[in-house]
Amino acid sequence: MANDLIQHNPWDELRAHTSARIALGRVGCSLPTREVLKFGLAHAQARDAVHRPLDFNKLKHQLHAAGFRVLKVRSNAEDRQTYLLRPDHGRHLHGDCRLQLQHELPAPELAIVLADGLSAIAVQRHALPLLQVFRERFATDWANTPVVLAEQGRVAIGDGIGEALRAHLVIVMIGERPGLSSPDSLGLYLTHAPRLGCPDSARNCISNVRPEGLPYELAAHKLDYLTRQALRLQLSGVQLKDESDLQAVALQAN
Repeated sequence: MANDLIQHNPWDELRAHTSARIALGRVGCSLPTREVLKFGLAHAQARDAVHRPLDFNKLKHQLHAAGFRVLKVRSNAEDRQTYLLRPDHGRHLHGDCRLQLQHELPAPELAIVLADGLSAIAVQRHALPLLQVFRERFATDWANTPVVLAEQGRVAIGDGIGEALRAHLVIVMIGERPGLSSPDSLGLYLTHAPRLGCPDSARNCISNVRPEGLPYELAAHKLDYLTRQALRLQLSGVQLKDESDLQAVALQAN
């Protein structure tokens, strides 16, 4: 009976193709109760994603079991509250960790950083599956490629990590700021010749990596293309264009 009172939006069919809040319907001048409750749940999930800690021990064990070489560092943010209130602290590698990485040998072609960011669940859920797909595509000395777990880290912490390791290129996989339909979105940031003070214009970004957004296979395809091109051209950022889609079209044509 209550359903008969809901005036449905003619865009209802589009809801099957997006998680965006469209065609919610209405009851009088208000939203249906179920949509109000769904919004409250999504808001709570987004808040939880920001504050929930990453289980580094579990992730480290999973990475080891998958055959990755794992290191652990932290930023200058000593706790979550500091991390949220002082973004600059999360961008810088702690001094003790810098010394630790400087003694790591040999210098890798590629360093991969997994940072909790603003959504630890994104890293917990998606980092390992994506890494496994990427490893199948990108040929390098994986036995000596460090996967660095960075606690309370932001994107720029990869600059200090890559510089300390003397890596040619660094890839930061980080939990993105959660939205009301995507509390577990993973972002990828690629920087050639990482160094302290590296501007954001020197990075390439792949966003919204998750099964409901950019699937692992497609994200790994884009990351593989950008990594190869960055190493070949010795650059990244605004000078490096993502033409991976054109590459896929050309392969299909052949």
